[in-house]
Amino acid sequence: MIIDQLIWIPILTGLVVLILGEKRTNLSYLLSLLISSAIFFLSVYMYLLFDNTLASYQFELKVPWIDRFNINYHLGIDGISLPLIMLTTFLSPIVIYTAKTSLKNKMHQYIASFLILEGMMIGVFSSLDAFLFYVFWEAMLIPMFLIIGIWGGKNRIYATVKFFLYTFLGSVFMLVAIIYLYMKTGSYMISDFYEVSLSLNQQILIFLGFLFAFAVKIPMWPVHTWLPDAHVEAPTGGSVILAAILLKMGGYGFLRFSLPITPDASLFMAPIMITLSLIAIIYIGLVALAQTDMKKLIAYSSISHMGFVTLGSFVFFIQSGSMDLNTINLAISGAMIQMISHGLISAALFLSIGVMYDRLHTRNIEEYGGIVTKMPKFSVLMVFFALSNAALPGTSGFVGELTVILATFKVNIYIALLSALTLIIGAAYTLWMIKRVIFGAVTNEKINSQPDMKLIEAIPLSLIAFLILLIGVWPKPLTDTMNETILSLSYLVGG
Repeated sequence: MIIDQLIWIPILTGLVVLILGEKRTNLSYLLSLLISSAIFFLSVYMYLLFDNTLASYQFELKVPWIDRFNINYHLGIDGISLPLIMLTTFLSPIVIYTAKTSLKNKMHQYIASFLILEGMMIGVFSSLDAFLFYVFWEAMLIPMFLIIGIWGGKNRIYATVKFFLYTFLGSVFMLVAIIYLYMKTGSYMISDFYEVSLSLNQQILIFLGFLFAFAVKIPMWPVHTWLPDAHVEAPTGGSVILAAILLKMGGYGFLRFSLPITPDASLFMAPIMITLSLIAIIYIGLVALAQTDMKKLIAYSSISHMGFVTLGSFVFFIQSGSMDLNTINLAISGAMIQMISHGLISAALFLSIGVMYDRLHTRNIEEYGGIVTKMPKFSVLMVFFALSNAALPGTSGFVGELTVILATFKVNIYIALLSALTLIIGAAYTLWMIKRVIFGAVTNEKINSQPDMKLIEAIPLSLIAFLILLIGVWPKPLTDTMNETILSLSYLVGG
């Protein structure tokens, strides 16, 4: 029942907030903050109850839904889904908490959209029935569509429609793959899909069906073009959730569906997936270097960093001879750590950009400079987040990327060297932005009259900074949670 509560309490609270209406915005804000915080602590309680010595699903709930098609309301978590659920429940109250500083109109609808979105995102990570997974996957497009379309920038309609079309059309192919697997098994249970016998050609077609959906969501090159537009136009909270949670669903999909269901096709497609990952890591990193809009720079940076997730998910397939389970474990662990790390770092960077935008109403790097002289406390955190984004040792960004690079070295030294270029490119575009924005000469006189961080801004940024540092110096709680599930996945893929 605990997972059911994590899904439906935010959704029902969102509906209550809508009913309360605009006249009770303050009540809605307090209620939303209270409930979303309670959901986080409930997820912490679930983490404490979670047995990380088991690879099997835990906290399962299975109720018949559509008997005619053997569709069940089937929920459960394992070591892969739990960290992503906790990331979702941690960032959702932060987004709601910071809404008061940046939002001026229809706040109750804005908050309600995020509450409903939170429940649906948790539903994606906890669904053990493929049809239920698809329902949550598609349904969460609606609140995100509204968040960008109503509270976004001047080109929000273009960005929203582009976001919706890319993600919706990609998901149609996933639905076809799920229905085909149902016809082969008579079941929509994801675990039943793992046991079905498929020829290589069948696996390739199913792999491609999932690939269209997951590649768009990550997003992989060349289906990445919707992301910079969506980030630039989205409000700060929308950018945070989009980068920190929604992008991770593509990586989660590869680990939950593509690898265990179609291992032979994954082996066959691995060279292509690795090539696309390297293009994202290197080329998109260079594209980030050319940006003048801070949000666009971080958006392209996200595509580059997410390339490590797909690299870690597929690089072990090109081992010579039989696949080494230790290498598989290391690579997938690196991909998972990178997802959690990037979720925290990207959220912090977009929140930081939001702090500056609320004061100066511009994201143009050329219109900043000298922030450190007037906002020293904020500057310390901004520099820390930027260095974390550049994989500074001692931060979570370093742990994730290094783990994937180490696994890649065990497979192919040339691919590892190419992927390691991101450490140089990432440092280049990150330090270039920090030099211009934080330490450069003052080019905008408005900066001289700006106050330092307010408490409402400092609290969420400090909490995220603590977690980035904690994972950077002590990733063991995270890796212990994932180990058994990743080991089981390794046997499915390489055994």
